[in-house]
Amino acid sequence: MEVELPSRLGFEKVAMGTAASVAKLMGFPDDRIEDLKTAFAEACINAIEHGNLLNDNLCVGVILSASDEALEVKVMDNGAGIAKAPSKPDIDRKMHGEEDPRGMGMFLIQSLMDEAEWVKGSPGKGSYVRLVIRLAKESE
Repeated sequence: MEVELPSRLGFEKVAMGTAASVAKLMGFPDDRIEDLKTAFAEACINAIEHGNLLNDNLCVGVILSASDEALEVKVMDNGAGIAKAPSKPDIDRKMHGEEDPRGMGMFLIQSLMDEAEWVKGSPGKGSYVRLVIRLAKESE
C-alpha cells in the first residue's frame, strides 16, 4: 500500500491510523500497535519537519508492506538524510530542563521497532527511514 501525505503537521495521524489498521488486520497485539503508531508518527513528523522542511509543495511518501511475519514501513522525503545519528538522550537532563526536550524521535523509533534503518538520499532522490515490526510467533 502506498500513500502520499502533504508536508503539513497533522497528516502523520492519517498515516498512523492506516498503519494501525493494517497491523490490527495482521493480528498484532494492541501494545505492539501502539508502539508502531508512536514510531511511525515520529518518522512522518521527522520527514515533514527535517526532510521536507515543512514545504507544503512537497509530499511525504509512505509504503506499507505486509508479510506473514512482519510489517515493513518506509517513510520517504525529499531531504538528503541525516548526517549522523544523534547521541542517546539523557532522560533525566531533559526532565530537569537541562537539555532540549525535543530530539527523542530516533531514540523512540529504535526502541519501539524491531528494525530501524535510515537511508541517505542522493541528489534529487530523497531519503527514507525503514521500520520493521515483527509478529511474535506462538510457542508450539
